[in-house]
Amino acid sequence: MYETADELAALDDLLDRSLSSATEHLRAIVRKDERTLTGAELCSVLTGMKTLSLATVTRNAEPRISAVDGHFLHARWVFTTDGAAAKARHLRQRPAASAAHIIGDDFAVFVHGRVEFLDPSQPEFAEVEAHLTTHYGTSPSSWADDIVYLRLQPHWMVCFAADRTTLLAVLES
Repeated sequence: MYETADELAALDDLLDRSLSSATEHLRAIVRKDERTLTGAELCSVLTGMKTLSLATVTRNAEPRISAVDGHFLHARWVFTTDGAAAKARHLRQRPAASAAHIIGDDFAVFVHGRVEFLDPSQPEFAEVEAHLTTHYGTSPSSWADDIVYLRLQPHWMVCFAADRTTLLAVLES
């Protein structure tokens, strides 16, 4: 886990605010303290690479979904893609995005927010680059001429754990 105490507190607040502002239908499924996780628990579930379904929007307001390798660092998703990819083009023009990581009927995390492009001049870039290089064995920057690094800044996030006790027990074993 990379999260600081302040980041975990902010994540807990975001999770609570998001669920409390959700529809009655969603709150009936994702019941607080029964089918949810704390920020620290969520971060422990989201270690390593997780496949995200990432939704972007075309200039004609048509939704597009694709998969990315998501890494949950400092309570935010980071990922890379080729700068010429449609998703990169969409996000340059319209940075609003949604992402979901789902494991069957057992676990899910849903996020809405805005994507920001990271570059080497930003202080946090080096940590993201180091994490990804350690994970993949090579720097994503070496994969093509125009790899872009992106971070989804969430303004809404809900997680669902069908059986939180079992999910957390698996993590401890």
